[in-house]
Amino acid sequence: MKTIIEPFRIKSVEPIRMTTRDERERLLKDAGYNLFKLHSDDVLIDLLTDSGTSAMSAAQWGAVMTGDESYAGAPSFYRFEAAVKDLMDFKHIIPAHQGRAAEHLLFSLIAKPGHVIPSNTHFDTTRGNIEAAGAEALDLPIAEGKIPSLDHPFKGNMDLDVLAKLMSERGDAVPCVMMTITNNAGGGQPVSLANIRGAAEIAHAHGKPFFIDGCRFAENAWFIKLREDGQQDRSIKEIVRDTFDVADGMTMSAKKDAFANIGGWLALNDDALAEQARTRLIQTEGFPTYGGLAGRDLDAIAQGLTEIVDEDYLRYRVRTNAYIAERLDALGVPVMKPAGGHAVFVDAREWLSHIPPLEYPGHALACALYEEGGIRGCEIGTVMFGRKPDGTEEPARMDLVRLAMPRRVYTQSHADYIVEVFEELAKRKDDIRGLKIVKEPPMMRHFTAEFETL
Repeated sequence: MKTIIEPFRIKSVEPIRMTTRDERERLLKDAGYNLFKLHSDDVLIDLLTDSGTSAMSAAQWGAVMTGDESYAGAPSFYRFEAAVKDLMDFKHIIPAHQGRAAEHLLFSLIAKPGHVIPSNTHFDTTRGNIEAAGAEALDLPIAEGKIPSLDHPFKGNMDLDVLAKLMSERGDAVPCVMMTITNNAGGGQPVSLANIRGAAEIAHAHGKPFFIDGCRFAENAWFIKLREDGQQDRSIKEIVRDTFDVADGMTMSAKKDAFANIGGWLALNDDALAEQARTRLIQTEGFPTYGGLAGRDLDAIAQGLTEIVDEDYLRYRVRTNAYIAERLDALGVPVMKPAGGHAVFVDAREWLSHIPPLEYPGHALACALYEEGGIRGCEIGTVMFGRKPDGTEEPARMDLVRLAMPRRVYTQSHADYIVEVFEELAKRKDDIRGLKIVKEPPMMRHFTAEFETL
């Protein structure tokens, strides 16, 4: 059949409160034009993030009821640990309440002032945790990944030539090499298995560990299966195992590719580093068999990991975003090509070319989407990445709006509605104005900054 249907039935629903444009304009102004500050029940379609917003399955909710809440040694932890090791066979699995907590554990132990940590592209909390430790977060995307309109099968890849040069010239300052799959800040683009192996080989040749930020590992594996030579007849689980076999550790938010509403982990092979991490965990998160999570959360993650590698689900998941991107492209709305696995990324700098980058075209478009149709998206651009550690500001590499699709939450009609909102916006896009920041914190400003329209 041509039509790819949702491979699930809906068993429980949550009502959406309908709002008017006048209401939304007032609500947005009251929130200081920061979409993070809106109340979620004032949002019609919430595409702010795919993190923690999935619909859990009946089996996951059943697993919640089996959760053991013992402080130490709960069976829930061992079920969680076994589920992780079934896909990523690291020696030490250390739970944390979410991915950024795992990042904090890692970088608080290995990063210090003067260090530089390369990646294909660091996302916001990864960058924040690295910079909080005094180190430099360095992005090394391939040239093709910097051009939203260019169609390339693996735009999330790292530039291995630049990585090799960095390691030769500054290797002593590099505590580890990172790889983010998929490349979220680069438009949700996948990384090839060959590129993952190549980056690991360069890191290991210089005696450095190779870590993977694996939040969307299953979506990345699906793209590898579809696009990389020699991978078409392999299972998703086989590709996932090969992905992590070359790594020395990983950070993970289970709020993405584990269908969980909370949770994450740090995985390591180094015994000494794992001991340090567990000691820090006890100080900040909890005992190493719960890591700040309830036992029921650990069981929900364990079940979710068995569901995420289902190929029928992954086919539907990726096709949903491709469908929206294709329809927007037909309207003349510039989108990141090819469509990413977890989101549709709109090139706001191109579409709203009358707004200079330092007047935040991505954020302006995100605000306009909410006012027009109650859609909450997220700017991935100069607001998020333009402020440098020394306090200066410069345009980000791209100004995108990410429309992140929560897993198993929205339907075909919601997708069509999103396209219709863009169709209405296209009629008045030249009237959309930029913004200025009137209040911001010193780090990760996009979460709490306040804006005014220009």
